[in-house]
Amino acid sequence: MTDTSAAHRTVTDAVRSWGERLVALSHGLHDEPETALQEHRSAAKIAGLLESGGFTVTRGVADLPTSLVATRGTGDLVIGFCAEYDALPGIGHACGHNVNGAAAVGAALALAAAADELGLTVKLIGTPAEEDIGGKVLLLDAGVFDDVAAAMMVHAAPEDSVGASSLAIGAWDVTYLGTPSHAALAPWAGVNALDAMTIAHTAIGLLRQQLPPGVVVHGIVTDGGQAVNVIPARTGARCEVRAPDGEQLATAWRRVRACFEAGALATGTELQLRPRGRDFADLRQDPDMTRVYAGVLGGLGRTAVPRYGESMASTDMGNVSQLVPTIHPTIGYDTGGAQQHTPEFTAYGKSPGADRAVLDGATALALTGVGLATSPAQRSRLLDGVRKRQRS
Repeated sequence: MTDTSAAHRTVTDAVRSWGERLVALSHGLHDEPETALQEHRSAAKIAGLLESGGFTVTRGVADLPTSLVATRGTGDLVIGFCAEYDALPGIGHACGHNVNGAAAVGAALALAAAADELGLTVKLIGTPAEEDIGGKVLLLDAGVFDDVAAAMMVHAAPEDSVGASSLAIGAWDVTYLGTPSHAALAPWAGVNALDAMTIAHTAIGLLRQQLPPGVVVHGIVTDGGQAVNVIPARTGARCEVRAPDGEQLATAWRRVRACFEAGALATGTELQLRPRGRDFADLRQDPDMTRVYAGVLGGLGRTAVPRYGESMASTDMGNVSQLVPTIHPTIGYDTGGAQQHTPEFTAYGKSPGADRAVLDGATALALTGVGLATSPAQRSRLLDGVRKRQRS
């Protein structure tokens, strides 16, 4: 019979022994922020640390050059930790993925120290482009999660929380094509692509009053023309639509798409719409795993705020959670009141509180793995889930 207390000591001692290197990893990711699918240095730092911990690392999985999968152990119960490490353009690690990634790596290294004793295989999945096309969705499609019995990560935030859902999201690149002309000599000869975008933007603004609660539309214009004295022959934008679930997302997108079509119809431009990546599903956190995590977090002197029935923004971890038992709690530290996706949040990414969040997040995730592995009921449930998925 497995000595749970001994496994706890092994894991917590492992986090302590790796602590300086985990904090250095978090700082290194923060100091060299890399945006979606450009995370070459970040992935290399993570891979190198895992290899030094005895993991077998495979890079470039699912044709994603900055993805990786690292495994250690031979047990039948596969515990997966998802590491994020992409930053945001212009504002660096404003979502705290340096903390997320380092905590996941730390959890994998720590749980691996007890893997043989617990009958585990530990699998660290490096998931690029969460802020863009959603690396987890592509890795899921490629079968990387097929053998994973439980998937876990923590996300940097101003507070500790458990249980929240997230909004489903779809993103599209929008292009209008018109005809250029001199804006003063012969404006009537042009077909104004920027006018089409203006009409669409106005129509979406009016549509917002009619959208149900929880549905959000936002976007940016990426190309508004090249010269003020030339009728714009091309404009571009990126639009995102969020909703509480996939069905509501599809309904909302039909309404938003009609707004873009209205711009083309009114101006005589050609409309091109291209999905950007795959839709992110809403997050469904596993209640049993959540209870285990909240319990071990309390043992670290932290109290998680219950956020059941509430939604965070959006995450490609939602797609994983639709198929694999998953948790995606937040790990908190003082950010001076700043929220994610702001330069102010970025500034706290190497603070003492963020460093503690890395180590506490790693410990809590790894101890959750211990709890799942040593509970006969949870172990049986999770292994049954894998077998059912593989049969379907």
